[in-house]
Amino acid sequence: MIDPRRLRVLRAVADHRTVTAAAAALYLTPSAVSQQLAALEHETGHALLTRSGRGVRLTAAGEILLTHAHAVLAQLERAEAELAAYAGGTAGEVTVAAFATGIAEVLAPALQLLAGPHPDIRVRVRDAEGDASLPMVLDGEADLAVAVEYRGAPREDDLRLWRVPLYAEPFDAVLPAAHPLGLGAEVVLAELADSDWIGPYPGNPCHDVIQLACELAGFEPRLAHSSDDFRAVVALAGAGAGVALVPRSALRGMELKGTVVRPVAGPAATRRVFAAVRRGAEAHPLIRPLLDALARAAGGLTTD
Repeated sequence: MIDPRRLRVLRAVADHRTVTAAAAALYLTPSAVSQQLAALEHETGHALLTRSGRGVRLTAAGEILLTHAHAVLAQLERAEAELAAYAGGTAGEVTVAAFATGIAEVLAPALQLLAGPHPDIRVRVRDAEGDASLPMVLDGEADLAVAVEYRGAPREDDLRLWRVPLYAEPFDAVLPAAHPLGLGAEVVLAELADSDWIGPYPGNPCHDVIQLACELAGFEPRLAHSSDDFRAVVALAGAGAGVALVPRSALRGMELKGTVVRPVAGPAATRRVFAAVRRGAEAHPLIRPLLDALARAAGGLTTD
């Protein structure tokens, strides 16, 4: 009989690619993770991992078992949700990991919507970049993520996660006030190919969106200045240090001194925001009301 607790260990190793990183995510020691994996290999009668450089990867048997692990763990989440509903579990705490603008745009309004009909659901918010919140959910550090689509993000059909689209918004071009392209109603992205650029660090989901938009326009942006804080990005543009693409909602209420903001002509870079929970947990009586509140809060925002 396969112990489902060991399936969680297998999935953590598959997600993090090293025993040490998986152990940290599970709050275990590396030796404890290795012991759990050895026991799982004994239970299944198959080698599940093989060395790959400094990390590990799953064998063919490991990949087969991982697919079943996703289904088993999702079913356990559903069982917990149904038991909580049976017990009238409408009181408790939900931890949400979300990026700063997502907190302001949808999470904070959702908390207001939730407070009236569900006063006993306590929401604990953790500020996390769009690429960090999903691993927090998968590792059990958070119950729900407000995340951003990016290259390398789990796909919509990922067996580990249940996703709810919230909103999509364009990136606008932020130019120094004296920039000649600021005179037009729109900016053609390819015409900024020779400019110095200001933008987020690699690894930030918005960095990937901007890079992809520029690639589609036929060039690679020359990143002269880096900051994950869009207020700093806009301030640098206002000082004439370069040009930038900034999500429209991030510009709302911001000091834009020394800059002009223009929409991008044609297909623009787009930030797609969604909520995600571990698959099977979407019907949990503490989580479902929050998902519904997030969808309602996002209803009036810019979408494609």
